[in-house]
Amino acid sequence: MRELDRHTIETLGVPGEVLMESAGRAVVAEVLPLVRRDESVLVVCGPGNNGGDGLVVARHLHLLGVPVRVALLSEDFGGDAAAQLARVRALELPVEGARWRAPERGVIVDALFGTGLSRPLAGEARTAVRRMNKARTERREVRIVAVDLPSGLSSDTGQVLGVAVSADVTVALGLPKLGHVFEPGRTQAGRIVVARIGIADAGPDTVVDATLWTRAGAAAALPQRPAAGHKGSFGHALLVAGSEGKTGAAALSAEGAARVGAGLVTLACPAGLNDLLEEKCTEVMTAPLPDTPERAFAAAAEDGIVALAASRDAVGIGPGIGRATETDGLVHALVKRIDAPIALDADAVVAFADQLALLRGRRAPTVLTPHPGEAGAVLGVKATAINADRAGAARELAEKTGAVVLLKGAGTVIAAPEGDVIVNPTGGPALATGGTGDVLLGVVTGLLAQGVPAHRAAALGAYLHGAAADRIAARRGDSGLLASELLPALPQTIAALRRTTSDDLERDLAPPFPDA
Repeated sequence: MRELDRHTIETLGVPGEVLMESAGRAVVAEVLPLVRRDESVLVVCGPGNNGGDGLVVARHLHLLGVPVRVALLSEDFGGDAAAQLARVRALELPVEGARWRAPERGVIVDALFGTGLSRPLAGEARTAVRRMNKARTERREVRIVAVDLPSGLSSDTGQVLGVAVSADVTVALGLPKLGHVFEPGRTQAGRIVVARIGIADAGPDTVVDATLWTRAGAAAALPQRPAAGHKGSFGHALLVAGSEGKTGAAALSAEGAARVGAGLVTLACPAGLNDLLEEKCTEVMTAPLPDTPERAFAAAAEDGIVALAASRDAVGIGPGIGRATETDGLVHALVKRIDAPIALDADAVVAFADQLALLRGRRAPTVLTPHPGEAGAVLGVKATAINADRAGAARELAEKTGAVVLLKGAGTVIAAPEGDVIVNPTGGPALATGGTGDVLLGVVTGLLAQGVPAHRAAALGAYLHGAAADRIAARRGDSGLLASELLPALPQTIAALRRTTSDDLERDLAPPFPDA
């Protein structure tokens, strides 16, 4: 964003004051509906451009008749922000220093720091953030609107730098930042509004390597369903899944592939589980293969799975297969011998913790779908380290494996080996239940079988999976979702997405479906 801002000003000739004015007016548009009769607004300003935006907010609110005060962290303003401070003083607005008082009722505008913050807050800045949060917590009549990013958040990771503002609304200027979509930043930001203030989306020297999908973007990625199509037109997916006690994982993944539109689905399973899975999966073909006495895949299943894969369009491996040494060896062999696109989940991902070269050596596309614990096991770090920089962790795992990585969690990240990242805005705590990851693996495999490229298949799979959960949560809340309930919601989600045509949806981070 800093590069784009500089390009807009220096190359396109748009004065910085014009952008600052546009940013301030965009924030005013969000503040006004929150100000009730007899309430006031306090604008807390830092010394940089974020503070300059806040000064524009204060001036326009004053001109609109809203009682407003300004609190300055420092008077050391320069450039465009200094000019805005002079205008505020010319209007004789109340300006307070570091010992400002919070309003009893009304709105606080957080204009302390934006994307430029890179170290933990300290001193007066830390005190100011705590004072704003205390006012919001102790006085229910106080709301906070953050300018661009809640002060104290890393714009690149969403991590709190010591202490951060808890906002009710955040007005993201120009484009969203990674800090808006990863926890805890996503929660700290509250409701996020993207304000297009005139900053260019791209410049000749700008590398945009992170993309946030909107509904319109996801709709454009859906595979076509021509009227003359038949079951052979939409791909044949093979799922290698299941072990004793985990037949549900196998069934969920197989039906996930079918529900996302794969024309044919075969479920390869340990022979001792075949009778049960034939009953559970009536629309899916099953293929019983040699198993161990514990009814897990045996090494002798290798040739049979390779033969099945030779006539399938994509293969999903992992749901419920377990971590027996014999099964791990089988997974290693399959990855080396299968030439079709492969999606690996759960135990099948962890099986490569010390065998990353096997993944890098594949000629066909590979997709990994780990949660933070599994990704950490492969990279040799704890899940907390993965979540501290989700985009960075996904990129590292993709680079080391040569695979597309779908890192599940709050703010799912899809990273390509080349470093490009897609962030998925759908889904939430409703998905925090057993089996939902098995459905996702099936969905991704089903999309790969339909010919969707690996990076796009992973991103679209995550979007559809999360949006299906969102549809259910909109009706019933965030708890009590069964993974199997996602399955009938997938076709409904796809149908709603196909109806997406309005260009204005491009501005939404994660709008609900109109018929949710």
